[in-house]
Amino acid sequence: MLALIIAGEMIFSLPFHTARFFRPTLLEAFNLSNTQLGDIFAIYGVTAMLAYFPGGVIADRFAPRTLMTVSLLATAAGGFYMATFPGAFQLGLLYGFWGVTSILLFWAALISATRTWGGNRSQGVAFGILDGGRGLVAAAFAVLAVAVLSSYMPADMAQLNNNERQQGFGSVILLYSVATALTAGLVWLVLPKTRSDLNFKYRNPLTGMAIVIRRPIVWAQAGIIVCAYCGYKGLDNYSLYAVQVLGMDEVEAAGFTTYASYLRPLAAVTAGIIADRFSTGKSILVTFLVLGLSYALTAIATPQFEGTEFIIANLLVSFFAVFALRGIYFALLEETKTSKRLTGTTIGLISVVGYTPDVFFAPIAGRLLDASPGPVGHQHYFIFLTAIALLGMLVAGVLLCLNRLKAQP
Repeated sequence: MLALIIAGEMIFSLPFHTARFFRPTLLEAFNLSNTQLGDIFAIYGVTAMLAYFPGGVIADRFAPRTLMTVSLLATAAGGFYMATFPGAFQLGLLYGFWGVTSILLFWAALISATRTWGGNRSQGVAFGILDGGRGLVAAAFAVLAVAVLSSYMPADMAQLNNNERQQGFGSVILLYSVATALTAGLVWLVLPKTRSDLNFKYRNPLTGMAIVIRRPIVWAQAGIIVCAYCGYKGLDNYSLYAVQVLGMDEVEAAGFTTYASYLRPLAAVTAGIIADRFSTGKSILVTFLVLGLSYALTAIATPQFEGTEFIIANLLVSFFAVFALRGIYFALLEETKTSKRLTGTTIGLISVVGYTPDVFFAPIAGRLLDASPGPVGHQHYFIFLTAIALLGMLVAGVLLCLNRLKAQP
């Protein structure tokens, strides 16, 4: 499980951590606007979306060890190229490449292996441990990366030039690249060579796909992940918010988002325990309610009136709620009685729909922020997130109704 946790986070460290924890630095170092970066992430989203479904079918037939090792090595290779600071067009191609390497052979294999590890009664805890552990890995590496970046920064940040910024950020990229490559070796050494639960009842992949597609509750699960993943993508702009609204510098903003990430293991594991004790669907509905309230308060709060401390506390609440959702939404597989033989195929379909925010969220967010630079743009951004959280509540309610109807004799 430890190998799954480390691999499950490092595969996404290059495409996502570099932007989530160091967004202001990345924008300046690569000379990008928010809109350009959003469009680059959209390219990742398109290739990832195309990879989810076939990746699920592949995961139902092959052992995770080889699939995950190849994915990690290919992703690390892309990181070494990123460290050369390519132009915007080349960076878009790189993110398209990462959309394939981080998903096709990796994602469904990771989720399927975690479901098997959790058994029938501990799905919430299993996925909570996975996502919480991933959060701990992310935060630990981010702390190290912030230290690396700060070592290149001048004492007076006003004197910072782009050459120093690129040197520091290039070292951060190389750190993540080497760590991802080393994780590939760990996976190869630790994971079993073959799967213990291979079952080819559905030898024709189209048969399994047809069964999964006809289940309305699968589409409801996908809708929940769309809304929850938008919340997770929303965290990518928190460091920019800290700079432009709260007045932090680039290193302070990176430190804030890094330390806030330590909430992830606590939130994910706590949510997993609650979900196993009560209901995953009900837990998700309540968490969306909390998240919507947090976003709404952030949208109307200003440092001048409510105070920076209030805003930071509210941001931490939204961190906790987002991490809680991520920790348990795949536990719905067991609650909705998904066949273990079709775990990979179901994950593939859910992920194709559920992770579409990789395509649309960043372009929308970038345009909202660029259309009204500064506090007003961030206000519009959090209103957008509030609407998504309310939609998540609605979809969770639909899933509960579908599950209740299915349980009736």
